[in-house]
Amino acid sequence: MKRLLVILFAFALLFGCEQKKDVIKIGVAGPMTGPQAKMGEDFKNAVQLAVEEWNQAGGLLGKKIEIIVGDDQADPKQAVSVANKFVIEGAAGILGHFNSSCSIPASDVYNRAGIPMITPASTNPVLTERGYKNVFRVCGRDDQQGYVAAKFVIDNLRLKKAAVLHDKTTYGQGLADEFKKSLGDAVDVVYYGGVSIGEKDFRTVLTTIKTKRPELLYFGGIYPEAGMLVKQAREIGLDAKFMSGDGAIDPLFIQIAGKASEGAYFTFSPDPEHIPSARSFIEKYKKRFGELGPYSIYAYDAANILFAAIKEANTTDGKIISERLHSMTFSGALGAISFDEKGDVAKSPYIVWTAKDGKFVEFWRP
Repeated sequence: MKRLLVILFAFALLFGCEQKKDVIKIGVAGPMTGPQAKMGEDFKNAVQLAVEEWNQAGGLLGKKIEIIVGDDQADPKQAVSVANKFVIEGAAGILGHFNSSCSIPASDVYNRAGIPMITPASTNPVLTERGYKNVFRVCGRDDQQGYVAAKFVIDNLRLKKAAVLHDKTTYGQGLADEFKKSLGDAVDVVYYGGVSIGEKDFRTVLTTIKTKRPELLYFGGIYPEAGMLVKQAREIGLDAKFMSGDGAIDPLFIQIAGKASEGAYFTFSPDPEHIPSARSFIEKYKKRFGELGPYSIYAYDAANILFAAIKEANTTDGKIISERLHSMTFSGALGAISFDEKGDVAKSPYIVWTAKDGKFVEFWRP
């Protein structure tokens, strides 16, 4: 049986290579179904826009670019399955995943296969701390994000007592830990704990937190749980200020939380609407797909960066493409982007946003 599987795998690889004669395949991975499906859809839409632009201009290395979509369902095991599928189908590069808990195990697969991977959104520091030369991200890191959030709480809000929650994922707990660490002795963390993704009723844990009388409720996690947390906190009379990270800053947070969203704080990068180089992308994206998602522009830049590196390398050899990614400075919708030796962007992008009148607006810069 083992020998048969090896033969089938080899056949699949050969078949993938055969299929690549006329196209260059690019894997796009994220949660395409489930509660976080909007994030995956944002990825796919932005990459599709970049692919269409390149194909209309003649393609890449004389070939058309073809997207292979992988639904990891925000599940680490499924992410590994998606990664293996991409390898078998002959993907020349990967754009994704969204969740750090998916990107980290999937990157092990891509590293063994020598395929370059650029994530638009995975912020956990571990992703780029393992010495993989083929792994990159166009977003910031949670140690940067946690530091900015803590500095804001200490220097701007001047609070002294905080409760810290997370969603038990690599991203959520990692961000919560970085925030807590950056608070140091300046703020007393009166409660620290986790909730599960998919939970709908947080009143028990919120009631316990209420007895601690925190001035701030900080949550490391994604918008479905973040929206319910702040809504239910207000319902039980927990009036602590609410703060979260980039995973929660999506219009669906406001939709879920309703009026309770007003005044919530978030760490994220500056508004692309204020970036001149982003105007063309924003106009085209809105015309085609409607409002931008938080990471639409990051996925678009990640795609263009990958395609530019392949063009510069003049090959689909993953090692050579990765070398180009490390050595080039790219001009994208977000501006100039270059990677350090770890595969991280050179500069921390984080500022603080707030929810006001049913929208997200920039609020504070460190």
